[in-house]
This record gives sequence, structure tokens and C-alpha cells, in this order.
Amino acid sequence: MRLYITVILFLVLLAIAFIFGTQNDQVMTLNYLIAKTSIPVAVAVGLFTAIGFVMGLLFVLFWWLLRKIKPTKSEPSVTGKKS
Repeated sequence: MRLYITVILFLVLLAIAFIFGTQNDQVMTLNYLIAKTSIPVAVAVGLFTAIGFVMGLLFVLFWWLLRKIKPTKSEPSVTGKKS
């Protein structure tokens, strides 16, 4: 159930981002560290949404990989003797 809610929320936010982008046909200027470019707002919204999605996906995959590699303790360790 949690997966369905997450997917639906993601699709709604993605749709809102692209609707916002298509309604703005203005040209904006992006200043990079070494370059400068002019692109429409729709392209910028799509580009940054895709970059955010890829970064989030990489973060989740990295976290999942760390959880698989790191051994989990099923039982807490006993530090003292029981009498």
C-alpha cells in the first residue's frame, strides 16, 4: 500500500511540474560556473526534475546497497551473566 501511495504522489508532483513548465514559454538564463545558456522554462523544469529523480534514485540504491552489505544483528548482545 505504501508503494502505491508513493508512486501516485510522485506522478502527481511530476504532472504538476510539467504542467507548470509548459505554461511558461519564457526564456531564462542559467549561469554555470564556466558557462551561460538561455533555455525555455519548460526545458529547465524537465531537466531539473529529471536530475532530481536520478539523484533520488541513486541515493535510494546506495542506501539499499549499504543495508545489504552491513550485517544486521537479529539479537542484542548480552554483556553480563545471568544468575
